[in-house]
Amino acid sequence: MTIVPGMIAILLTLAGILVMIAAGLFALSVILSFAVSWCERVNSDPTVAAQRRPVLAVRLLITEFTSLLLTLLLRPLGWLPARIPAGPCRRPPVILLHGLFQNRSCLIPLQWRLRAAGFDRVISVNTPPWLDLETLTDRVRHTIAQVRAATGAEQVHLVGHSMGGIIARNFIQLHGGAALVANCVTLGSPHRGSKLAPFAVSRLGRALLPGSGLMTRLAAAPLPATVRFTAIYTRHDNIIVPMENARLEGADNIELAGMGHTTMLFSSRVAKAVVAALLKNS
Repeated sequence: MTIVPGMIAILLTLAGILVMIAAGLFALSVILSFAVSWCERVNSDPTVAAQRRPVLAVRLLITEFTSLLLTLLLRPLGWLPARIPAGPCRRPPVILLHGLFQNRSCLIPLQWRLRAAGFDRVISVNTPPWLDLETLTDRVRHTIAQVRAATGAEQVHLVGHSMGGIIARNFIQLHGGAALVANCVTLGSPHRGSKLAPFAVSRLGRALLPGSGLMTRLAAAPLPATVRFTAIYTRHDNIIVPMENARLEGADNIELAGMGHTTMLFSSRVAKAVVAALLKNS
């Protein structure tokens, strides 16, 4: 009888050690990414160097670190199977797509806020980083087909954070998905790539390099007039470098401030902006 409690104690200790290691890595990545982002802004606009705001800097570091830690703690929830409730819905269903190296659990706060705003079908999709872009795009197509069959809706809304927004654009612009999508909202997506992409050691990460084949193909393909595009981004993004690359030409661009890349997922201001964008064409 003493073996089981002992094993549990060992497992809890190991879990605690892993969380501490992850927290250290998160802290280091947050500091370095904000440092690179700051250097990029100063190099492009030297006047920024005279606008140092230590209190804001500390708040950005703390909130981004906390947000990353929360995504780690939420991650097991993303391993649970996703449900698509059957029956008609009041508004077009919303499909949420997460960013690189996350899973759908990081979208839970946004999911709750959208449901509270009256969107009664909000489904999140896992898009694991070890799959290639075309496989992930097919997964989005399959999910849309399932949602339409379950709800009877003709169209859906796509909301993608970071890489999720690029997957949404790939589906709409390059794979004939425009007829199935009413709104496409991106949150901190690298529409023109990011200079930090080389640090994302994966095939998907390399596709986000400025000037990559994917970035070039998306830029060359016109945004379908039947889909309303909204790009929400933060001027203090520590992952999209430079942050202007999160803007999307031809879309409604909404610039926020005072939050980092991952913090966008937990921000009530971001959620309000998403709701407003979706209601414009619901």
